[in-house]
Amino acid sequence: MLRLRDLEPRANEDHVWSMTRFNLLARFLTFRKELVTLWRAFLAPETPVHLKALMLLVPAYLLSPIDLIPDVVPLLGWVDDFVIVPLLVGWIVKMLPQQAPVYQRSADGEKVIDGTYRRR
Repeated sequence: MLRLRDLEPRANEDHVWSMTRFNLLARFLTFRKELVTLWRAFLAPETPVHLKALMLLVPAYLLSPIDLIPDVVPLLGWVDDFVIVPLLVGWIVKMLPQQAPVYQRSADGEKVIDGTYRRR
């Protein structure tokens, strides 16, 4: 005889699986945006040199034979690359300097206050 409580764990497992897929998709989209940000920052002349050097370490880590878990181990060697590279990219993006606000100036050189309130 089939009972409702026998079906309940399966429904919860499906829910967990769908949430995991959603989180992975959201993280992948964030990773893509972070890669674009890193590329633009790498090409910008105002980005500090030490951050550009850190940006070069990401592809160097992928190509390097020295890993936390060697790539010889079939799945674990690749999984650590899939975990560490997005963490490195996110860390470098957080270290990038923010753009300074641009103030308008009037004809006599004084700052113009636009009067709109912006909450941070």
